Amino acid sequence: MASTNFIDHVRLYCRSGNGGAGAVHFRREKHVPKGGPDGGNGGRGGHIILRGNSNLWTLLHLRYQKHVFAQNGEAGSGHGSTGSDGEDIVLEVPLGTMAKHAETDEILVEITEEGEEKILLQGGRGGMGNQNFKTSTQQTPRYAQPGEEGIERLCVLELKLLADVGLVGFPNAGKSTLLSVLSAAKPEIADYPFTTLVPNLGVVSYRNHRSFVMADIPGIIEGASEGKGLGIRFLRHIERNSMLLFMVPADADDIAQAYDVLLKELKKYNPELLDKERILAISKSDMLDDELKAEIEKLLPKDVETLFISSVAQKGLVELKDKIWSKMNAVDEG
Repeated sequence: MASTNFIDHVRLYCRSGNGGAGAVHFRREKHVPKGGPDGGNGGRGGHIILRGNSNLWTLLHLRYQKHVFAQNGEAGSGHGSTGSDGEDIVLEVPLGTMAKHAETDEILVEITEEGEEKILLQGGRGGMGNQNFKTSTQQTPRYAQPGEEGIERLCVLELKLLADVGLVGFPNAGKSTLLSVLSAAKPEIADYPFTTLVPNLGVVSYRNHRSFVMADIPGIIEGASEGKGLGIRFLRHIERNSMLLFMVPADADDIAQAYDVLLKELKKYNPELLDKERILAISKSDMLDDELKAEIEKLLPKDVETLFISSVAQKGLVELKDKIWSKMNAVDEG
């Protein structure tokens, strides 16, 4: 999918429907000259609803829909007739979508499951008709409730990709190549930084017809949490990954330092990210002989499990998948 088609942030001006007014009406029939009040209630205003759709992975379809207005409820009428409810508006969104109040940043709604529906803005309640206000002392009430007004709000929809494993690394660390080899995903790959400008998802097949989802997140650079490079635009996609696979190429000047910089950027953005399970993969290791590998191993960080892999030479990939599956399920499968 072209990078221009990946939209993970949209602003929508939303307004739920007003409730219909209650009716002031009295029963009038030929043989009932003084019929009592029979004004019906107004209908409810339409809600604005978000619904999860696993076939969507971007907010592109909402990019040009600047206004979302739900229908108003209809007024009540005589003979106790209730007005029709306003029609709800249902917005289909990809799983992992979060709706926020644009001014306060308050999270209003979060969608994480297929078919899940949540009301973003509630429609106004319909007003009660005058038949509801009849009492022993007030036999002919000549008033009814107006409908409740709907809610107007500028909302921000943000998408955070849902994946089991998030690939974290500097530009050109081999993340896209790994994803293309392990799954059917076809990210753009080239020998220059920032080839990946949008997150890519791939389903990785595992033993016994099992699988897990891997997300290739655009490369992080030092200062990304402060907006440098591609900035924090894509760091949020890491928040929903179950575990993180850090990738540092074998030809990096200092692998331990590169890993440390990546950790610091994640910590600055959201310290909770460091609570996730993580693995460090040394990519492009087909260029290393056993002696070089042994030298590098002495300098690797001790607080994270490390594997040497090569996507091009298909080395270490089975062990990597085993390790990922084991950590994801907290079971040692050897």
